[in-house]
Amino acid sequence: MSFVHAVLFAILQGATELFPVSSLGHAVVVPALLHWGINQASPGFLPFLVMLHLGTGIGMLIYFYADWLALLRGTLGQGYTAEVREQRGFLLRLIIATLPAVVIGFAIKKPVAHLFASPLIAALFLIANAGLLLMGERLRGRAIRAKGDMSNTDALVIGFFQCLAFLPGISRSGAAIVGGLRRGLGHEEAARFAFMMGTPVIFAASVLEVPKLLHAHELHALFGVALLAAIISGVVAFLSTAFLMRYFREHEAWALLPFAWYCAIFGAGSFMLLLAGL
Repeated sequence: MSFVHAVLFAILQGATELFPVSSLGHAVVVPALLHWGINQASPGFLPFLVMLHLGTGIGMLIYFYADWLALLRGTLGQGYTAEVREQRGFLLRLIIATLPAVVIGFAIKKPVAHLFASPLIAALFLIANAGLLLMGERLRGRAIRAKGDMSNTDALVIGFFQCLAFLPGISRSGAAIVGGLRRGLGHEEAARFAFMMGTPVIFAASVLEVPKLLHAHELHALFGVALLAAIISGVVAFLSTAFLMRYFREHEAWALLPFAWYCAIFGAGSFMLLLAGL
């Protein structure tokens, strides 16, 4: 992988991980469309992507540092009783929402692994992602709940929606936001929970994959480039998060629709171009 390709991958990952358009789907489809000649089935490709996810996770962690700090203080029992109770409840919901991804991911990792190297399949799932986002807006809960009004059941449902992202082309953040909308959350609140919920998942994946990048002899030359790419990805992710949180707050009525149409057009166009061998 060249330095230029690594930087482009980093920018792509930092933006599309947060935008509900599937970072993994773009990571598979875009190189195939542009004929970068990257072997996505190579042993170094997935760990490289995980490094980019790690950078993205750090960018998200920095953006939500006040939320995570409040969560830490509440978990440790610091603050007023009501604040401690609220933060501990939020932590419990984050854990509940993460459990489906851990269990289902462990169960289906090998069966779906071959899909991650297929641009055609990823393009089709980008179209499916468009349908998911459209469905999310159409079938959302009618009454928008007050900020912070989320139950453990809501968190579990959002966690199961997040698992749709095990298919390359389905957006993790998009699926989680749709789950939140279905349970009556507003776009901003659903996005906040989706972004914070994604942070431990990203770090958990990094713990599993980054050691492979460090210890595999054929990957040593890639680590320096991957580290720089992770930093770039983190900066882009921070800026993307800042933009999206404001965007979701200001466009409550139809926030997911532009992303849905983008995925439908890009997915269909990519599928036709790839099928034609162009």
